[in-house]
Amino acid sequence: MKVIILAGGLPSTLIEEDEKMPKPMAEIGGRPLLWHIMKQYGYYGFNDFIICTGYKGEVIKDYFMNFYIYQSDITVDLQTNEVEIHRKQTEDWKVSIIDTGRYSSIMQRMYMVRQYAGDEPVFVSYGDCLSDINMEQMMEQHRKSGRIATFAAAHPTGRNEILTFGQGGNYQGHGTKGSPDAWVNACCMILEPQAFHYLGAGSGSPVSGNTLLECLAKEEAVQTYRHEGFWSPVETIRDKTWLESLWVSGNAPWRVWN
Repeated sequence: MKVIILAGGLPSTLIEEDEKMPKPMAEIGGRPLLWHIMKQYGYYGFNDFIICTGYKGEVIKDYFMNFYIYQSDITVDLQTNEVEIHRKQTEDWKVSIIDTGRYSSIMQRMYMVRQYAGDEPVFVSYGDCLSDINMEQMMEQHRKSGRIATFAAAHPTGRNEILTFGQGGNYQGHGTKGSPDAWVNACCMILEPQAFHYLGAGSGSPVSGNTLLECLAKEEAVQTYRHEGFWSPVETIRDKTWLESLWVSGNAPWRVWN
């Protein structure tokens, strides 16, 4: 089963450098956000990734092309340009990196990689959110529901758009801020292959005016997985600093792997 990670978008505001980087490459504990997200999926046995890139996608390509070097100790002979790898470390991952354009919408990016998704359900995650969602349990609920889409919902961090659910947990749309039982989109979903029909509806170009969830909700096809645990978008320097402190203290909730 494949995992699509949306890692396009514009320059990160999390990296205080002249040369901006894609937000998923902003580091927590010396590793990119992208690495943290992939480690979580890998822990649950999902190791086949499709990364949708846009702004400075070459930075992400370079990271994975030289992944084992970045992970390991090396000796470089500058006379011969030979590289010796010590304590080689890598991951059991297969990574497809697809350029989906700098200014593409989320739906357009997903439409462009539909051919790589195969004929099985796929996970779709944003490249700038960390959580301790149990992907195995989420997949089990999705399979039992019989729906073409399941998306994770979490409690808001204080500045998120509130969602409303109907009886049985069906997604119904946006609600009013301030609800004591508020939920927000946790930036993780599971889609059946037929869900990609809603991206382009056979027209060759993505639909416009609605998000994928809105399109699916009109058909009452969206099931929610309510996550009561840790979830945090990484939107500001303050978010990054807080997550960095959790990692350094050894209390990072999203670190489900050993």
